Amino acid sequence: MDNNVLPLYYRIYTELRNRILNGYYKDGKLPPEMELCKEFEVSRITIRNALEQLKREGLISRAKGIGTYIRKFESEEQLTILTGFTDEMKGKKVTSKVLENKLVNIPLEAQERFELPTSTFVVLLKRVRYIDDKPIAIESAYLNPSVDLRLLNILQEDMGNKSLYNFIRKELSINLSYAEEILEVTKTSKEESAWLDVKQGDCAILRKRFTYTEDGKCIEYVLSIYRGDGYKFQVVRK
Repeated sequence: MDNNVLPLYYRIYTELRNRILNGYYKDGKLPPEMELCKEFEVSRITIRNALEQLKREGLISRAKGIGTYIRKFESEEQLTILTGFTDEMKGKKVTSKVLENKLVNIPLEAQERFELPTSTFVVLLKRVRYIDDKPIAIESAYLNPSVDLRLLNILQEDMGNKSLYNFIRKELSINLSYAEEILEVTKTSKEESAWLDVKQGDCAILRKRFTYTEDGKCIEYVLSIYRGDGYKFQVVRK
């Protein structure tokens, strides 16, 4: 993919993120905003947007009059291939049980990324995902209809037998460009444990994902809970 299609602030965010993860800033502090402006030859607002993205991810902390410091953070795996659940499980029997497929109020954590007001409705597709008839994950996908109104067609589809990403890419001809993902360790709730067939409070993986189109619009916010004993992520670093 041509990096020029990515928003300018995102390209700077990516460069700074790579520097942080690779220990580039030995003193644990990022240069002042104006110094970064000169280095990347961009405006201050662009730098601030990039830094805000790093802050949201928990990589830095900022304090007025003090500067921007790199936070000590928990180990994070970066998944480098943009695929959906069905594509990830090629070669296995993948099935789904639809729990919800309806319009809901936009979740607070997606409001800024979707660039929508609080009262806006978005599509919620919530499914239990199975591999070889074993429940592996509960996936809640919030879809942004302001990117393309045809996303509302999902409400009429049998998403128990369809790949969401195939539907977006092939049937709607929407190109997905990149995603931001965060993995955390969590424990299953009573409801999650029942659907995943595990004990309440068992360890699980919480996967948060924001997916973007080629023009930088956030089309999807996904919250997934994976049972800890039946799934693993492969990380490819280049």
